[in-house]
Amino acid sequence: MSQEIDINRLVKIMTELREKCPWDKKQTIHTLRQQTIEETFELVDAITDKDWQGIKEELGDILLHIVFYAKIAEEENQFSLQEVINSICEKLIFRHPHIYGDIKVKDDEEVKRNWEQIKLAEGKKSVLSGVPKSLPSMVKAMRLQEKAKQVGFEWETKEQVWEKIEEEKAELLDAVKSGDTAHIEEEAGDLFFSVVNYVRFLNIDAENALELSNKKFIMRFTQMEAAAAEKGHNLSNMTLGEMDQIWNEIKKQQL
Repeated sequence: MSQEIDINRLVKIMTELREKCPWDKKQTIHTLRQQTIEETFELVDAITDKDWQGIKEELGDILLHIVFYAKIAEEENQFSLQEVINSICEKLIFRHPHIYGDIKVKDDEEVKRNWEQIKLAEGKKSVLSGVPKSLPSMVKAMRLQEKAKQVGFEWETKEQVWEKIEEEKAELLDAVKSGDTAHIEEEAGDLFFSVVNYVRFLNIDAENALELSNKKFIMRFTQMEAAAAEKGHNLSNMTLGEMDQIWNEIKKQQL
């Protein structure tokens, strides 16, 4: 890098804010929690949009939160920012024996398998134990599948996964016929899980793929509203056929 990273400036500012700013003085790890979640999703949005300026800004906000939590922890005599940094450095070195030791690996998949085995040796009871409970369901599904893969619990081909989708689809349709809401919900979840697994097999981020579709739907729907308004119409007073006609025209323009 062209210049040395100086995090001390940020630490100094954080210390001054905790001493002088009424809002910053009032914050706790609990009051910051929701804001941290929001900042993380703002970073995710910027990444999805490939907005590098936005990514830079959001990374700064998250870095601020890291320093903020560490400052509060230091005030509570729990740990310091330096201990946080030292801890992650030691973890990275320990979990990369193929770089900092004499272990040999042939590819990234073997690196991930070794990573999971190292974590189990550290006391983890299950390869799935590191998946946060509060993760969004689709992200959680991807992480569970990826972790299970590291111990060999994995389909051999994407065709096998597609067969599973077809199987789950048929089970969902049978559940719909039964009218049992709980059973329908269960089978719908199984179908979602299988679709996520298939997309993962294609090396596609299912969460990001769905978000791109969300953004596309929002864009087309708002354009449909605008197109209807230009003709003096309101969507609520239009038939589905009339809306479909505008929708298809918008799609053609974007091809």
